[in-house]
Amino acid sequence: MAMGEFEREKLSEREKGFIRMRSITNYGMGGFMVLVGFFFMFPVKMTQGFINQYDASLIKLFAVICWMYGAFRIYRGYKKNYFRD
Repeated sequence: MAMGEFEREKLSEREKGFIRMRSITNYGMGGFMVLVGFFFMFPVKMTQGFINQYDASLIKLFAVICWMYGAFRIYRGYKKNYFRD
């Protein structure tokens, strides 16, 4: 079976459920990572003392990395490209 035939093959209900579950997980984790990035970039008053113990440039770099990873997870959930090798 050629790769093009595999891509046009209908998915079973189990595979559709798997895709739906992975997509929801990717959306959720992506949103969580974006929120973590905002938490570190703009700390609230209660956690400002804890975050200010560390180097400000590293905290900002970590926040940007969280945003990038969160955007990647949201994109992966949108593409739903799970059964392609």
